[in-house]
Amino acid sequence: MDSFKDVCKIAGAFVGVIVGAGFASGQEILQFFASFGLVGLIGCVVSGALFALLSMAFSTMGQRLAAESHKEVVNAMLGRHLGLVFDVLITFFLFAITVVMLAGAGSLLNQWLGVPEVWGSVLATIATILIVCLDIRSVIAFIGAVTPFLMFMTVVVAGYVLMSPHAGHDALAAAAETQPRGAGQWLIAALLYVSYNLVAGMPFLVIMGGRAKSRATAFWGGALGGLLLGVLILLIAVAMYLRMDTIGGMPMPMLSIATQLSPWLGHLMSLVIFGMILNTAVGMLYAFMARIVPAEATGKFRIGTVVAGVLALAGSFVGFIKLVGIVYPIYGYIGFVLMALAFVGWLRVARRQDGAASRA
Repeated sequence: MDSFKDVCKIAGAFVGVIVGAGFASGQEILQFFASFGLVGLIGCVVSGALFALLSMAFSTMGQRLAAESHKEVVNAMLGRHLGLVFDVLITFFLFAITVVMLAGAGSLLNQWLGVPEVWGSVLATIATILIVCLDIRSVIAFIGAVTPFLMFMTVVVAGYVLMSPHAGHDALAAAAETQPRGAGQWLIAALLYVSYNLVAGMPFLVIMGGRAKSRATAFWGGALGGLLLGVLILLIAVAMYLRMDTIGGMPMPMLSIATQLSPWLGHLMSLVIFGMILNTAVGMLYAFMARIVPAEATGKFRIGTVVAGVLALAGSFVGFIKLVGIVYPIYGYIGFVLMALAFVGWLRVARRQDGAASRA
């Protein structure tokens, strides 16, 4: 029973880290899947399968290496010199994702309550800093606790959309053509989505794997987390495609759909999205700080967290939609290399650990 709970904690925390402002709001799913029409739904299935394989690989590598940050895993996969390059890129990306999340919080409160975007970002920044200053077990518990609410709301909204009338295929396809796209082709978009989320989620995933009690717990926790991501991506993409004629230009398309169905559902969805924004912001900022300052150095860690949070807040003023369109594709292409090397590195680390065990 304890191992099953640990598996669910890892899976829930991993999903929680990935499904931040862009995912929960639908903006990422819109740009990388739904905007391609029906063929984009095939991309959802491809992404789900890759997430399951890669999250399992990184979680078990973290467990084998007892990783405290992503540095150990990156060096094991790529070697010290090339690993240093990717270490710097990943560390910077963690900070960039935090910036995107804070911008997303501003857009959410603006669309939901009409609050100026700056105040939404400030509120999310304060909450993120306070949570990151807790210990790692509290951080994982917080992130994993909110995930079931997102899954429930996603199922509710998707179910409503599937059962309610919608425009014909030609109208939906024409509306999809007008939406911004994360890439020029649906398969490239699907792979980009996995790769940049891999860069974002891998640091926190290996930390959770490093804390796992057994290799099996890390394996199944990573695999389950990847599968859950695939299901959520598909549900959100289907819901948005069937409402494609009504969500154009909205920074939070899932909130728009929920509000169309019912005002109270829109309010509830807003709360869930805000919780998921905090999930990802907390996970990214914690992993960023864990790479720079050891979490055991409590005073320095907390001071660094405050400084990094304020800098991320300043960067968030660029704007949510613009940041999603710039930051994610760039790191998606970088993630292609990491994704390809993940399988090789996983086998290399496993072979090295198994060889050491046999000699002992």
